[in-house]
Amino acid sequence: MYSRVTQLEVDTVRFSVDDAVGLFAEHVLPALRELDGFEGIVVLATPEGKGEIVTFWETAEEAASAAAFGGEALERFVTLFRAPAGREQYEVVLAELPEAIAR
Repeated sequence: MYSRVTQLEVDTVRFSVDDAVGLFAEHVLPALRELDGFEGIVVLATPEGKGEIVTFWETAEEAASAAAFGGEALERFVTLFRAPAGREQYEVVLAELPEAIAR
């Protein structure tokens, strides 16, 4: 399994973290679910607006292909962020996640 990690910071002067997460869940997440190899996502955020989006992919190639989609999604919502997002790809070498209730 592979992951793509996007580090970002929401401009909390203009948007709340909850509003940003809501927009992501409504407009981006459904399209992510349709991409080949998509296996899941974790979105992390602080009240100050710092966050990370970790997506999980079956293969390294599918994770890399998702980069183009992620770039387009970030461009679409560029006004939400204080600065350009950072992005990296990793191999998942250990994972143990608790069962979570989706919002």
